Amino acid sequence: MAEMTRSERLMAATRGQMTDKLPFYHYWRHSQVGWAERECRNRGMGMNWTRPCYVETMHGVEVSEKRVVSRGRPVIRRTYSTPVGSIYLEELREPGTGQWHAERSWKDIAPWHTVRLVKGQDDYKVLKYIVENTEYTADYFPIEQAMDWLGDEGVVMDALPHSPMQMLMIDWVGADEGRFFYHHADWPELVEDAYHAISKSRQQMYEIAAKSPAPVTLCGDNVDGFLVSPKLFEKYFMPEYEKEGKVLHDHGKLMAVHMDGRVGSLKNLIIDTPVDIVEALHPPPMGDMPIGEALELWPDKAVWVGFPAAIYELGPEETKRYAIEFLRGLGTGERMAIAMSTENLVSNENLLTLTSVLERVELPLTPDKIDEIERALA
Repeated sequence: MAEMTRSERLMAATRGQMTDKLPFYHYWRHSQVGWAERECRNRGMGMNWTRPCYVETMHGVEVSEKRVVSRGRPVIRRTYSTPVGSIYLEELREPGTGQWHAERSWKDIAPWHTVRLVKGQDDYKVLKYIVENTEYTADYFPIEQAMDWLGDEGVVMDALPHSPMQMLMIDWVGADEGRFFYHHADWPELVEDAYHAISKSRQQMYEIAAKSPAPVTLCGDNVDGFLVSPKLFEKYFMPEYEKEGKVLHDHGKLMAVHMDGRVGSLKNLIIDTPVDIVEALHPPPMGDMPIGEALELWPDKAVWVGFPAAIYELGPEETKRYAIEFLRGLGTGERMAIAMSTENLVSNENLLTLTSVLERVELPLTPDKIDEIERALA
């Protein structure tokens, strides 16, 4: 087999085709740019980008920001004022935020909300007004620019926000201190009403993503069975995935969902979703589902693995040992790829070490090939 480009390798593996080597890649938003990154790319590592394919306009909503001190810390208070009332959030930003990748700090930490947008019953009507008066329009320039710059080095994906219920769980209400779950139990009509309003507004967004030139659309969920019970997943997530998947598939697009948590309790439900790519699935010790089991259980899906950050924390030698043992559970290595990235910066040493293992992986994988890799790196 002739050597494939990074993008050919990743897309072929995603479509269930045998590739020459195991695809592995870094996400631009987490990558360091310099000698180690260049060396790893020269040795086979790809680079993936996520970019938005739309712009949003909020009609009848005035947004203002000011710096305040809250709970003894300097934060940004962002207020949304509408004809039906105002709501606000408070956002903590580390040094470097907005001066580096994807609005992240020098340490690759995204801003986080210390006070959420929705705090009580009266906030839901304001949130619903904002959702119903937000318009999405196509803007494919970011996608086209990234595809032009990246070429065959990797894959550009449409970046979509959390699905409707996770917008409430993670972004607007928050699950810290159980807040979302109390709201869902105490005010189910308000939560359901907000969910349906968000879901309705997403149709426009899905149509825009389906027509973008990117081959893959990434739904930016954070699926974890400890946050999303099977009951919640079946009621709120699966119908939304069906709606999104139909639009994307009608236009020949692949659908990826960020399932970076513990999904063992959801694994049988995931079978029945239209998701093409289970993205960022973490194997143990951070996740609770071995990748080999996932590949066997979901024969019509590709798995893009998130390499465990906990292993990186143990240093290059443990990273190498884990990576070699990890390969032994992958069968022939089909329908999968490995992301080098984590939510924390990956050190040059760990990036080079993992590359030294993955660059040697020729498919189909066999125990003898893995033993040979282990001997070469001893």
